[in-house]
Amino acid sequence: MTKILSWNVNGIRAITKKNFISDIQTVNPDILCLQETKATPEQVQEACAPLLADYQLIANDAEKKGYSGTAVFFKKQPLSTAKDLGIETHDKEGRVITVEYSDFYLVNVYTPNSGSALKRLQYRTRWDADFLKYLKKMELKKPVICCGDLNVAHRAIDLKNAKANYNKSAGHMQEEIDGMDNFINQGLIDTFRYFNPEEIKYTWWSYRAAARERNIGWRIDYFLASESLLPKIKKVAIHNELMGSDHCPVSLTLE
Repeated sequence: MTKILSWNVNGIRAITKKNFISDIQTVNPDILCLQETKATPEQVQEACAPLLADYQLIANDAEKKGYSGTAVFFKKQPLSTAKDLGIETHDKEGRVITVEYSDFYLVNVYTPNSGSALKRLQYRTRWDADFLKYLKKMELKKPVICCGDLNVAHRAIDLKNAKANYNKSAGHMQEEIDGMDNFINQGLIDTFRYFNPEEIKYTWWSYRAAARERNIGWRIDYFLASESLLPKIKKVAIHNELMGSDHCPVSLTLE
């Protein structure tokens, strides 16, 4: 079995001052994918030093300091690793890391947020299209697992106040919903929703108005997978018991 854990940590240096290290050691994933590290690779390595006895690390950072960033910790050495998409307009924010294993590609992604005033919605739409092409190109060689913060609540079931946010708030704009539809229509399965069609569970809560305590949340963190992998997927779980960030982690267990 291979357990993959994905978590938007909203700052690796902040979360490691909480229970993050002990939580990861308890869950003990084979692969750990982090988003929004807000740190250089050296800073990620320093903050997560206690994990490096068990894991190797690859990290990607943004040109802008303290912004965005991704990291992947792995126990088993991949066949190859890569950063970014190979598209200059998208490759300045450290948003993508790909690791290749014999049976699949694993892509860790932190999708751009459209922003509070929707200033990046047009850019976000371009990102979704280009990122889908990237995944489908890899899928020609072997199945793909994509995990991370996709910054979209796809359906009304995926956020507490769907009607109030639809076409008004970043993360539930029709353009973003269409982007997710495109991923699914091209054969990438939203694994949590596939195995839990009616379950209401969220992965992100605003820090305002005690949203987490009141469970006023959004499901914006995902594992997408090639359809051919479905028979091998044993479990997909949302771990909202794990604290430390405004997001909680999501896991996928693969046979």
